[in-house]
Amino acid sequence: MELPTEAPQAAPRRISQERQRLTGLPLYFQGNLSVRRSQCQEFRLFWTELRGTTLFFYDDKKAPTYSHKLDISALTSVTNMKPNENDSAQFILMLLNEKLEVKTDNCEYGKEWKGFILAVTKLSVPLDESLSPGQLTRIHEVLDKEKRRRILLNDCSSISQNKESLSSKDYSTTTTTMPACFYAVSRKEAIEMLENNPSCGNLILRPGSDSKNYAITVRHMLDAPCIKHYRVTSRGRSYIIELERQVTVTSLQDVISYFVIQTHGILKPFIMQTCNEAPQTDQSYESKTQ
Repeated sequence: MELPTEAPQAAPRRISQERQRLTGLPLYFQGNLSVRRSQCQEFRLFWTELRGTTLFFYDDKKAPTYSHKLDISALTSVTNMKPNENDSAQFILMLLNEKLEVKTDNCEYGKEWKGFILAVTKLSVPLDESLSPGQLTRIHEVLDKEKRRRILLNDCSSISQNKESLSSKDYSTTTTTMPACFYAVSRKEAIEMLENNPSCGNLILRPGSDSKNYAITVRHMLDAPCIKHYRVTSRGRSYIIELERQVTVTSLQDVISYFVIQTHGILKPFIMQTCNEAPQTDQSYESKTQ
């Protein structure tokens, strides 16, 4: 089986990094896709990225922000259509509430797109004997990454649910479900909690210094223990993580998940499971005020 003579080139590194910050999701596959949502429409060509279980559509390869996106986690089926005379591949993605027609320039890219999409949504490698060994290897690698990503997300969600159940009385007047690693402590107290209880985790969500927003305090090991703080600003129904390039998410739990996923699990939510003691040591760590 012959592969296409020219594979689609990736977006420039700077653009790719910008998209990574904006989406907060790992990139699994990318290239040109022509899509339409109904047969009465014309196909439109997009530079498309598969990140997690979401398709992001860009007007061109160098556009830093996507024009729209489509969550395909609820994919029900993929139906192949007959290839036309110019050897392009065409298939239909059936979702719960809509369908999306997809077309690629040639059959080989169509097989890859279909394989990656099925792998991340069904968490299994599609049984397509026409896939080359190289294609199958890449799909297996992406499948492993997506499984690990799901485990991290499930762990964060489970911890949050467990703490909410145990502390329902304390949070009965709270309108927003707080992540399990949220503590109403000061910057100094957060540092002490992390330093005194390293086995409990290394990431704390706490109130910001202005009492209106939030902050993340983390402790991780480089050549020596390192403490960092990140401001999280509440804006309407969204939360903005104040990094070099701002990241916007829709919940505080998504804030935690962003840090966990971006560090590949190195950062872990801080959970005091049995100890309710206040920090007792006095540290003099200096860093800028949130």
